[in-house]
Amino acid sequence: MIKVLIVDDSQVTRELLKYILSSDSEIQIIGTASNGLEAIEFVEKQLPDVITMDINMPKMDGIEAIRKIMSSNPVPIIIVSSSLNPNDVKDSYKAMEAGALLIVSKPGGSTTPDYLNMSKNLIDSVKLMSEIKVVKRWSKRNPDNIFVNNHNKELARDNKEKIKIVVIGVSTGGPPVLQTILSSLPENFSLPILIVQHISEGFLPGLVQWLNETSKLKVSIAMKDEIAKPGHVYLAPNKFQMSVDRSGKINLTNDKPENSTIPSVSYLFRSVAKEYGSRAMGILLTGMGKDGANELLLMKESGAITIAQNKESSTIFGMPGEAVKINAAKYIISPEKIVDILSSFVDNK
Repeated sequence: MIKVLIVDDSQVTRELLKYILSSDSEIQIIGTASNGLEAIEFVEKQLPDVITMDINMPKMDGIEAIRKIMSSNPVPIIIVSSSLNPNDVKDSYKAMEAGALLIVSKPGGSTTPDYLNMSKNLIDSVKLMSEIKVVKRWSKRNPDNIFVNNHNKELARDNKEKIKIVVIGVSTGGPPVLQTILSSLPENFSLPILIVQHISEGFLPGLVQWLNETSKLKVSIAMKDEIAKPGHVYLAPNKFQMSVDRSGKINLTNDKPENSTIPSVSYLFRSVAKEYGSRAMGILLTGMGKDGANELLLMKESGAITIAQNKESSTIFGMPGEAVKINAAKYIISPEKIVDILSSFVDNK
């Protein structure tokens, strides 16, 4: 049985979540809490397998509670959010920075249109997170004081004029990894970065806002036909496939999903393998499934620098694990080491 603690200041919501999760025979609700303080007290006495956490609560909010729980009694925590307001969503990502693993939409009542789908997503998320061994956070470094070792200096020297673009694919557990990487890069980073992050509809603007506020690079949702600029970060919008041509022009299409996802990492990586060949760097980060793995191999075969996040630092070693299996990644490293490599590519002019 998966033991779950529900934390929300609304009694109605607590009862709804309890009803939904209890409908699955593999899940047992071992307690509820109405604020962060109660959650901490509960966890000190009885450790659940998973916690569902609200953000805005009296006495102690979800973000502070997550920090304290993760520093004393680490446990997988899911943020259950009812608001798609970018500022509220940004707070949810701050909670992920504190140690939460996932954000899911809070189901409405049983009469709402998406009730069944949202309920299933919540149940599936609890089951998935119950299998996760909580990984330690890696420390962030000042982007003005990045250490670049000799190997990375050689990598940059050999590829400085050649590499023209960086593409990243990421899914479950990705936002805090992206935030760690992007916030560690200096303002004079000399390459455009294109990202496909699998994310529920409505949560992307808040993610972009959070990444913008914590990074020296400009982060935005990609727009059709815009030219990718050095030092800028572009995230694929929901419901569109994103590709890029050799001039840096971003293309957004309504092409069919790949690996059951749209946007798809595979779609982006394939375009980069074709258009950029050896002039690109591809990075596959934490995530479920295999989206992007075969196309990372295509990039490698085209001469690109290819990187997969290592198992030790991945929330879910699905996508990068698939890439490792087929020998698609030249480097299998932590986000900290990815920062080292990326930080070699700066404009010193």
